Amino acid sequence: MQVYKDLRILSARPDKFAENDVDHKLYGYISGKHRCSALMWSERAILEINLALKKKVVPIFFQKKLSFMTKLKIAAMGVEHRHIFGQLEGMLNLDCEFVGWWTENDNRISKDLEKKFPEIKREKDKNTLLNNNEIDLILIADIPAKRADLAIDCMNAGKDVMLDKPGCISLEQLQKIKNTIDKTKQIYSIDFSERFEVPSVEMAVKLIKKGEIGKVVQTIGLGPHRLNIDTRPEWFFDDELNGGILCDIASHQIDQFLFFTESNSAEIISSSIGNFSNPNKTKMQDFGEILIHGDQGQGYIRVDWYTPDALPNWGDGRLTILGTEGYIELRKYVDIAGRKGTDHLFLVNKNRYEYIDASNQPLSYFRNLMYDVLNRTEIAMKQDHCLEVMRLAIVAQNSAKRLGNLS
Repeated sequence: MQVYKDLRILSARPDKFAENDVDHKLYGYISGKHRCSALMWSERAILEINLALKKKVVPIFFQKKLSFMTKLKIAAMGVEHRHIFGQLEGMLNLDCEFVGWWTENDNRISKDLEKKFPEIKREKDKNTLLNNNEIDLILIADIPAKRADLAIDCMNAGKDVMLDKPGCISLEQLQKIKNTIDKTKQIYSIDFSERFEVPSVEMAVKLIKKGEIGKVVQTIGLGPHRLNIDTRPEWFFDDELNGGILCDIASHQIDQFLFFTESNSAEIISSSIGNFSNPNKTKMQDFGEILIHGDQGQGYIRVDWYTPDALPNWGDGRLTILGTEGYIELRKYVDIAGRKGTDHLFLVNKNRYEYIDASNQPLSYFRNLMYDVLNRTEIAMKQDHCLEVMRLAIVAQNSAKRLGNLS
């Protein structure tokens, strides 16, 4: 029934948002006046596959819930940050099988995970999961200082990994990760959720690909967060464990800078970190900024822990993308001008300036990562890009001028 143009009721064809997101073939292409059969469809499918290969694009088969021939088996390890729930949700929405989890310590996050997935076994020994040859991908949200070693253990055990950011906190850890990738050929991916879990970012990608703002020459990324000091674990206030504010939060904005400017490499022109509001937390940084230049563009980044209590969510995250023929502003999580909801996009170019509600734009990272794991490709994110983001974040952190109570 998916093949008929006007038939959507009782049909498994993708919804209109998915169809707009990528170029779909063999869905809704036949009038109800004509017959169709499995043989006719398969002949047309072979034709479309050959055309796709000639164009050097990847033909991907999926249903509305993206059911691949092989069901991916996943596990979670190092449950210390709530971002693990976003990582799990992204993969479970693709019908992956959650086979087990392990974490070293009991905490609020692990208790919440037990409540959410009571049927999933928590292993006492991480080696039980590492030695399980059926597991394809392990999701990691451990204390940042421990993520690199855990990821290396997973890759040495033949598992691909998806980490919460930051994926590591030192150049020494980063080099060990690179060496392990070279040796094992496993996928090391970081879920930069401020890009991969934000529909308005996906919409911006579409508009830029269509040439709406010309060549991107600069990004301005703002990442304010609410502190919620009473709910934070002790490692959150220790830069030796969390990596510092630039390594941690600003890795999001560095990722977006490299991606949108299409820069393969960059240098940190200047960076600073400060503690202006938490003098009793001597190892905490509540402010940070970076000026960065890439081989294809420039960027400015500011991150902080100053979100006021009156704001209805955790932070007014914004991204401005400047092009040679226009610009895009994203108000990702809230619009302080009064519009309800999330994912507010503003487009200005030669022909128009308009507001776009991008909240229904489909996400692609988890879908593409699943394809990468199954087919050993780099569609979700180039491996070199992932590693360059962390290198720049660590360099910015290490070279930052110390301000306020840190000076």
